[in-house]
Amino acid sequence: MPDAIVGRGVVVSRGSSVAVGASDFTVPSGCITAIIGPNGSGKSTLLHAIAGLLPVSAGELSVLGTSPDEGQRGVSYVLQYTTVPVGTPLTVAETVMMGRYPRLRLLGRPTREDRSIVADAMARLEIADLARRHLTELSGGQRQRVYVAQGIAQEHQMLLLDEPLTGLDLVSARTIDGIIHEEPARGCTVVLTTHDLAEARAADHVILMGGRVIAAGPPHEALTRDNLVSAYGLGALHDTDLEVPDFPTEHHDHTHEHGGERGF
Repeated sequence: MPDAIVGRGVVVSRGSSVAVGASDFTVPSGCITAIIGPNGSGKSTLLHAIAGLLPVSAGELSVLGTSPDEGQRGVSYVLQYTTVPVGTPLTVAETVMMGRYPRLRLLGRPTREDRSIVADAMARLEIADLARRHLTELSGGQRQRVYVAQGIAQEHQMLLLDEPLTGLDLVSARTIDGIIHEEPARGCTVVLTTHDLAEARAADHVILMGGRVIAAGPPHEALTRDNLVSAYGLGALHDTDLEVPDFPTEHHDHTHEHGGERGF
């Protein structure tokens, strides 16, 4: 199966500043890929470029076989934070249905299939009982589950998530974590950003950022002490969160186990 994303010499700028220096990387299809690095390392910038929200300044970036600026069919992107203006009349069901809009013809009405897909998405995110509630009546974790439901209601081959578990209550975090691990079994490639090494180690594939892609590959290959020092600096490794596991030095078959309390 071809890689879902291929980057060769990719450079991404924000204004006049280079946010991601020349980088080579790949993202395998049908797997969970975690993009990790310290604040300001280019994690979200790279994710925005993959989503087609930021242009590539140099190099080549292929997403699902096409350039992001050619339109991202099959890519669903869930933002970390979405501000809901006070008084917004949208209900949960209406918000999730917006994920189906790209398929609807101008002024078209949702079909029975659309409604079924939306109902399934709400059930998977455990928000079916909130269907008639307005977004402004929900907690932050509930709203994030709504937006993830909207994302998976779209027709997608790839799901992009920007720090999807940051600051969430336990129920919402576990529910979204379940979606992250279920989607590859449905044939979807999942790419997420995180600042948590434990989350990155639980992924199938890792992209380590430090102003550029420092390493990309399975966690035991990408998250070595040398690579982490390059990304975070030597002093940061004294932080408990950056403790480096004793990965074997010889190649072996690496089997990732999902589930339990580890998860994402």
